[in-house]
Amino acid sequence: MNLKNLLVILSIFFIFSGCQTIKEKSDSIAEKENAKYGKLVGKEMNDLKIELGNPTEDYINESGNKVFVYKTKKYGIPCERKFEINQNNIIESFTSSGCI
Repeated sequence: MNLKNLLVILSIFFIFSGCQTIKEKSDSIAEKENAKYGKLVGKEMNDLKIELGNPTEDYINESGNKVFVYKTKKYGIPCERKFEINQNNIIESFTSSGCI
């Protein structure tokens, strides 16, 4: 009975420590992503197109700015990067979700 409890406790420990490792790796990748594409904020729209090509989608948001959306998949996980571009064709902001 004690051996069974010990195995259960050890299994739970390994599961949680594995999840923490995955979280740390994904956080590290997200930081690199934000640093790389965050450098485009303040630059011209053409710099964005040179870096990433034509967007998957584009639209005008409620404040009248263009939004370029780049969608990709890696390991079956969808990634979406959005860049908001003002009327002067300057990138104002960048967000990403699901990118690993």
